[in-house]
Amino acid sequence: MIKTLTQSLRARLIAGYILLTLVAWVGASIAAWHQTSKTLNKLFDTQQVLFAKRLSALELDGVQGDAQLPRTKTMISNHRGKQDDDTLAFAIYTADGKLLLNDGDNGRNLIWRYQRDGFTDGKLAGDDDMWRMVWVTTPDGKYRIVVGQEWEYREDLALDIVLSQITPWLIALPLILLLLVWLVSRALAPLHKLANQLRTRKPDDDRELPTQTLPQEVRPLVIALNQLFSRTGELMQRERRFTSDAAHELRSPLAALKVQAEVAQLAQHDEPVRDHALNNLSAGIDRATRLVDQLLTLSRLDSLASLDDVQEVAFQLLLQNAVMDAWHEALRAGIDIRLDVQDPSVKRQGQPLLLSLMVRNLLDNAIRYSPRGCVVDVVLQSHEITITDNGPGVSPEFLTSLGERFFRPPGQEKTGSGLGLSIVRRIASLHGMQALFMNTSSGGFEVRIRW
Repeated sequence: MIKTLTQSLRARLIAGYILLTLVAWVGASIAAWHQTSKTLNKLFDTQQVLFAKRLSALELDGVQGDAQLPRTKTMISNHRGKQDDDTLAFAIYTADGKLLLNDGDNGRNLIWRYQRDGFTDGKLAGDDDMWRMVWVTTPDGKYRIVVGQEWEYREDLALDIVLSQITPWLIALPLILLLLVWLVSRALAPLHKLANQLRTRKPDDDRELPTQTLPQEVRPLVIALNQLFSRTGELMQRERRFTSDAAHELRSPLAALKVQAEVAQLAQHDEPVRDHALNNLSAGIDRATRLVDQLLTLSRLDSLASLDDVQEVAFQLLLQNAVMDAWHEALRAGIDIRLDVQDPSVKRQGQPLLLSLMVRNLLDNAIRYSPRGCVVDVVLQSHEITITDNGPGVSPEFLTSLGERFFRPPGQEKTGSGLGLSIVRRIASLHGMQALFMNTSSGGFEVRIRW
């Protein structure tokens, strides 16, 4: 139960508010009591001095020794109001300490302890309570006047004043707490609604959650969730597309492999037929392997939103290595590759492996689809890489479709998957480049990578 309460935001807010309220209430009460006591002490000290001054103006020469005024209770037997005997007491002494006159109540118990004029603390005769006393000498120097007031009276009065201020807040506190619970519950209602929406949400639902009615503090969390849903939806779409593409494109190669395997099994005693079927089987496996590799490569490229391990790439060295890697394949196909570096200082931030893959795919396409005896020119300029062959080119109506997944212009004799130029275009886009496909004026095919 305790663990549940500590994990509840609502319970923590309410408990925190109650704790802060109690701390503030106690602190304010103590501060109010001290301030009230300080103010009352100033007021009563002034009152005592003024009362002593009035007593000093009396004509005391005709007063007989040890005289006292009538007790308050005998003077006002009924309807005496809220007066207190401890409010003020006074006594008048001669200069040598003989009691001359007192108020008839507590004044007769004031003890002669004169040391100097001014305030001092002391006790009454037969009483342990502390009193605040002020001593004043009459102008003629004949009499000493002492006016006293009990400290407990001042403290009780200060406490009564503070309690009268705080009691209404204590009465209103339950109502405030009920209002707080309602306000916190209302403020957290959007979170409960959001939790219910997430609880009933389908796994493949990538719609954005509404943010218009959410509090400002919760809105960044929901925006982040929407971004997560968007990325997850894109990932699921890529996976579905990859699965669909793989199932569609591998169906024909696998069926052909099965046919060639059956032919090889049936031609056990016909060596030429068996060898031909095995050769076709091997070539089919190579094509299927290449197709799977390209599908996986394109799937990984689609999942990239930005590039990691970016570094400065020297394009001259990149093209030289790519041409050397494709050289032997070009020789077997009867193709000549020429590299023309017009600006050897070209460098660009990028991922070397992806850039090498892009150039290798372009050279592989040029070698694969060019007839024997053709020349492939690779030219490096300041802001462009151009790869041109002098083959038959591509029909103009199909140029705009190049780079689409699995698109291969009609009439191709060479096998392929139609993914090579898609990979080229995706890598170029990740590096902030543009891939352009076009025919040359002499009839060949040209690819330009610009930045």
